[in-house]
Amino acid sequence: MKITNVESIPVWAGHRNFLFVVVETDDGIYGIGESGLTGRELAVMGAIEHFKPLLIGQDASRIEHLWQTLSRGGFFPAENVTSAAISAIDIALWDIKGKALGVPICDLLGGRVRDKVVCYPHNVGHGTDVQALVESCQQSVAEGWKFVRWGLPQEESILEPARSVRAAIKQFEAVRKAVGDEIGICFDVHTRLDLPDAIWLCDAVEQYRPFFMEDPLRSEEPNVYRQLRQHVSVPLAAGEQYSSKWRFRQLIEEDLIDYCRLDVCLVGGISEAHKIAGWCETHYIKLAIHNPLGPVAAAASLHLDLAHNNFGVQEQPRRPGTMLNDVFPVQIEWNDGYLLPPTRPGLGIEFDRDAARKYQFRMAELPHLQREDGSLTNW
Repeated sequence: MKITNVESIPVWAGHRNFLFVVVETDDGIYGIGESGLTGRELAVMGAIEHFKPLLIGQDASRIEHLWQTLSRGGFFPAENVTSAAISAIDIALWDIKGKALGVPICDLLGGRVRDKVVCYPHNVGHGTDVQALVESCQQSVAEGWKFVRWGLPQEESILEPARSVRAAIKQFEAVRKAVGDEIGICFDVHTRLDLPDAIWLCDAVEQYRPFFMEDPLRSEEPNVYRQLRQHVSVPLAAGEQYSSKWRFRQLIEEDLIDYCRLDVCLVGGISEAHKIAGWCETHYIKLAIHNPLGPVAAAASLHLDLAHNNFGVQEQPRRPGTMLNDVFPVQIEWNDGYLLPPTRPGLGIEFDRDAARKYQFRMAELPHLQREDGSLTNW
């Protein structure tokens, strides 16, 4: 089963681009993958063009060998752009293998350890309107979701840490009162705070029992998590910006997080994510896979969650089947707050390339935030 072609297909979904990658083989089986480097899709497509000569003619079933070739074969370590490209290709190769053997990918990872996967939606943005947030969370609960999630509030394009922390504390109080004790609360700081403000926020909201506080600090320097860990008791989640197992080493080995936010479409695909997940299990760290992406990312994340015992919750911004239905006429299933195991082989989804090509790439930049003095801060 030789690889005959690798094609990048960017898809404009009305508010952002998604980048899907198709790997074709000489026996007619193809696999579909997705890249997770949002906002830099053209760079990832360039990396895939570099990889094509290394892939065409190779045995598609040698997934680990191909992963090693792409990751280590270019002299410079594969990070970010290249790891996002590898991720998409790797997911597609697992899809091919599952289809060739007639089994879902989770069966290739050891089989299911659970019958369904609890997940959380995205509630209204990062604004300061408490009532709008409460109504959004109540709507999610009414629909059957078992969790709610929102992010550190901002004032349009301005983020002043002290005001944001005070607003977040008020939001926590209102949401917990509105949804009751049984609903999990996931809160995303989005790497926007420095250590003193992160400590203040985490200590202040501990009484409202967050399921986790996500990315309370910037990701470039893991050592700062040592100090945070010494000062706060709330569960911590991090890792969505990390692009290899090596980047996770300190967070895992020093037990600095409670939930691993690996992104299967950035970290190196299913192959690398599977290794990190097993490593996390030895430290009692649970998976909370980062998935702000499209139907391929959702399916790949689901298969990992189904096959690993150390699972916490799955990010699922919206119910499957509510976006790009013509591009993906078959998607994973959701019921009453849970994602259900796919029964079809491979990823268990279908991709229509002709439909995808109708939504051509558009240049789009992610939002930018600044302080009142005009200096840039993290979005």
